[in-house]
Amino acid sequence: MTTLVTGAGLIGTAFARHAIKRGEKVVFFDPEPRESFLRFKLGESGYEFARKDVRDLPALIEAMQQHKPTTVVHTAGLIGGKVQQSLSAAFDINLGGTKNVAEAVRLTGVKRLVHISTFGVYDMRREVTGPVTEDFPRGAGRGYGNYKGAKELILEAYQQLYKFELLMLRPANVYGFGHFFAGSSGGMKMQALLRTGLDGGKARIPASETMANEYIYADDMGRAVDCAATAPMPEKTIFNIGNGFVSPFDDVVKTVKEIAPALEYEIEPGEPPHSKTFPLDISRAEKHIGWKPQYSLREGFADFFEELKRARAQGFI
Repeated sequence: MTTLVTGAGLIGTAFARHAIKRGEKVVFFDPEPRESFLRFKLGESGYEFARKDVRDLPALIEAMQQHKPTTVVHTAGLIGGKVQQSLSAAFDINLGGTKNVAEAVRLTGVKRLVHISTFGVYDMRREVTGPVTEDFPRGAGRGYGNYKGAKELILEAYQQLYKFELLMLRPANVYGFGHFFAGSSGGMKMQALLRTGLDGGKARIPASETMANEYIYADDMGRAVDCAATAPMPEKTIFNIGNGFVSPFDDVVKTVKEIAPALEYEIEPGEPPHSKTFPLDISRAEKHIGWKPQYSLREGFADFFEELKRARAQGFI
């Protein structure tokens, strides 16, 4: 069995760890897959590359015809501030790429598409009175959230007409050891804090990243994608993936310092933070695909810190 993964970043590699462990072959469809990062994360076997861009529909079709995946996991796209920096380029990559993925899936007869969306699709300009369910209105106003919402709508239209299986995951802020080429500012913040705790120096954190937020450790996220890829087709198909609570920035720092007491940091002035007030309701994922988080914030940081130390010992960082 084979799964094609668009994008070779934190979520794609976290999923691949679980897929390879159960004997799945993984093909990363990515123009710059960063082979040393993948070797560190996954070892030397169980995966291949297709060095192409999701904006290239013929290349997507060719890769799916060649490798014959039964499942496609779509993670590729720009994230957060990188979308805001160039809405036009992000439109081509995020929306155009998603349209191409859907078109290639339907043309090659792929059975299941798992799409990685974000909790950023939710319109937090509206009143929030409790944990956010999957039925909360979409449309956040800024480029990233709106484009993610549009990607969901594109895929829903394709699925309704062409009847492939479609599951969509809306993760909270994913953290873990990554390269963050696509632009996850939250992931970069967490890595900066832990690396400074390991290496010394002073982490510089943008003021906008001092918000209270909900987080999910990469291994928990990878397992959620694996559940979505392998579970019998469920009645519900859109799932929040988080740890079920909002963490203030001070709690994040306090938890990192329990693991890495040498941490020092300073806040860079800039855009003010916009804090989450309520967590995601993650009960649907447990009910329908058998997933729930296994890592507390402290346990996630501890595992992350050990991976950073292994990377340091191997000369990777």
